[in-house]
Amino acid sequence: MQKRLFCTQAAIQIENTIKNTSLSKKWIIKQVKKSNFSQVLDEIKPHISNSDFIAISLQKTGSYSSPWQRVLPFDTPEISYLKAKRSAERFQVLQFAVCPFTLRASKLTAYPYNFHLFPRDELKIGMPSYSFACQTSYLTAMARLGFDFNSCIYDGISYISRAQESSMKHLPGNTMLRAHASQSSPAVSVADSIYIQRIKTRVKTWIKACKDSKGLNEDPMVRALRKVIMGEHGSRPCLDLDVCSERQVQLVLEVMKEYSDDTVPLLIPAKRGGTQGLRIVLTSSEQDKILFQKELQDLEEEQSKNVRGFREVIDLISASGKPVIAHNSLDDFTFIHSKFLSTLPPTIDEFKHSLSSFFPYIIDMGHVTKEFNRSRNMNNIPAASSFLRSRFFAPIDMDIPIKGTPDEMSEGKINGQNVLQLSHLFAKLNTIINRGQHHVISEDKILALDNFANVFDPYSSPLPENSDDDDVRISSGSLRKLSCDNMVFIWGFRSGLSTGELKTLLSGSHEAFSAEFDVQLVDKSCAVAALQQPGLAGAFVKAMESGGGCHEGGLKELLSEGLRAADYGTYKLACNMSKWDSNLADSLDQVLMSADQFPVDNSHGRSPYEIWWDDDTVLNLDDL
Repeated sequence: MQKRLFCTQAAIQIENTIKNTSLSKKWIIKQVKKSNFSQVLDEIKPHISNSDFIAISLQKTGSYSSPWQRVLPFDTPEISYLKAKRSAERFQVLQFAVCPFTLRASKLTAYPYNFHLFPRDELKIGMPSYSFACQTSYLTAMARLGFDFNSCIYDGISYISRAQESSMKHLPGNTMLRAHASQSSPAVSVADSIYIQRIKTRVKTWIKACKDSKGLNEDPMVRALRKVIMGEHGSRPCLDLDVCSERQVQLVLEVMKEYSDDTVPLLIPAKRGGTQGLRIVLTSSEQDKILFQKELQDLEEEQSKNVRGFREVIDLISASGKPVIAHNSLDDFTFIHSKFLSTLPPTIDEFKHSLSSFFPYIIDMGHVTKEFNRSRNMNNIPAASSFLRSRFFAPIDMDIPIKGTPDEMSEGKINGQNVLQLSHLFAKLNTIINRGQHHVISEDKILALDNFANVFDPYSSPLPENSDDDDVRISSGSLRKLSCDNMVFIWGFRSGLSTGELKTLLSGSHEAFSAEFDVQLVDKSCAVAALQQPGLAGAFVKAMESGGGCHEGGLKELLSEGLRAADYGTYKLACNMSKWDSNLADSLDQVLMSADQFPVDNSHGRSPYEIWWDDDTVLNLDDL
């Protein structure tokens, strides 16, 4: 666990939101743990299949380790993904709230469940074995909301990803599974022919002995000894055949096709992985064989269900194909992909392609609320709800029909409230849009939910802006387009220098700062400057590298104190090279020091990125 306390707004704002939301007092969320998971799984299946939408909300152990490592408004989609990917790989999900709901006119019928998760090696096979980071402010916020960490650790629901489950089938300790012969028969050598003949003789002799013994009236002691010698799987006779390779496995299965009417082959896993042998089970009739195969199928499904754990819920949501409502789709779904699907791919395009096969329709509520009013900061649920209430009449009737035990439905537990707030806000926005109260954002932009589907850049506009796909945005007081080529990262200034003081020192010190420009602090060590005129940023960086081209005054003084500068390509390369130091300045220094080995990426010059210099931010429940 990280020992430093990183001050985020999550701890205070989440608590204040719950206290100030009168509706939350009557919203009761069913709490789900390992002890009641099986029961709830059967209960939630019809709710998911019959729902119109499914809202989700995740509570994690952290998000980022230092201010610049969070997704920033001036990050391109590629950089945003790299930051979200790092967060998903470092931190863990402890609560996963799911709310299938139907929407009929203004009637919202919701079925909210809050699943408590904890990763553990249930089968003692060495996977999944997780270590993860914790951000103290997040844990503090969860504790203030009544989260029971002891219960989470001892009664939290475990899980395994799809990729881990697939590889687990080849690990030692797995139970016997049905064996299937390959479609094409293997080419047979002389040694194979000898092995096949030996197996045929042994199987034929065994089957004959089993059938001949059925009519014998033997002494119980003799019958018991016969079972020990000949083998028995449950109440059915069996024969174990040792194999030395996967080829021999396929050869045995080819032999058993001749006896497929009354035998079922099973794989026997080896202690160190792979296949140790095959068990041939003899059934008494065609009906008995069908019954035995059904028993094996049920056993495999039960084992898979126990192994998958909470991922059963993820699979249900994926299989339903219903639209998924999230509050920060990039952050949430990098966690979902990492924990429940497979390892995150290296690029955002690969991530989108992989995710689309499981979740084809995702709506990010942050983008929806932002398009209602770009001039106001609606970065949390209460602000968005308040804005909508003051301008639109769209009352929503909320019904939560699920029942549970007093412990499961305790009003004192407010864990998982975000998912209901999200569902309620979506219903309100959907009603407003369908009633045509706010159907036009501007003359050429029509508001429709389809516009907000599968948008994973937190700071991009899902509506057409006639700009490149790699547009980015940065916080400031006015809205204007800039290019990444006009951005400069500056560090090495005196500790404690404010934005205004830094801007005063830079003003007029170089041609780049003679015209209008703006400066924002990225963290305590580094600032970013946005210049108006094209080409000046590059000229300034070159002047800094050469130590010349500067006027007398502020900049020269700062240069003597160690002021440094770099373009956007250096910042991009720091993220691509995983230079995640606590201070952005240290990361940029490392990139510049290794510039000979890893040339600074200037690809953004060939494909211009446009930057929105704006105060607007998206809805993010982590900032409540």
